[in-house]
Amino acid sequence: VGDAPIIGAGTYCNNATAGISSTGWGEFYIREVAANRLSSLMELKGLSVADAAKQVIDEIGKMGGNGGIIALDKAGNVAMEFNTPGMYRGMIDENGKVSISIYKE
Repeated sequence: VGDAPIIGAGTYCNNATAGISSTGWGEFYIREVAANRLSSLMELKGLSVADAAKQVIDEIGKMGGNGGIIALDKAGNVAMEFNTPGMYRGMIDENGKVSISIYKE
């Protein structure tokens, strides 16, 4: 239940680019088709997963929305971008190192 499960807006996966999941003010993610847009920026403009995630979150912020995106590209690079004071997030890298964060580093 909610906006985040809408494919293309809150969640999306493309083997050529990234797997993406988001959280936030759903109406803005729907208007931006946020998760799909991140993938498209990577595929069509050649942006890195981090740069694409930042661009999408910046656009959502300009529209008045807030939230965050976690994305993992096909090479294993992770982007965790958000425009709120904090976003609970975590990951385990290829060496088994656990990283858990709430606020920006």
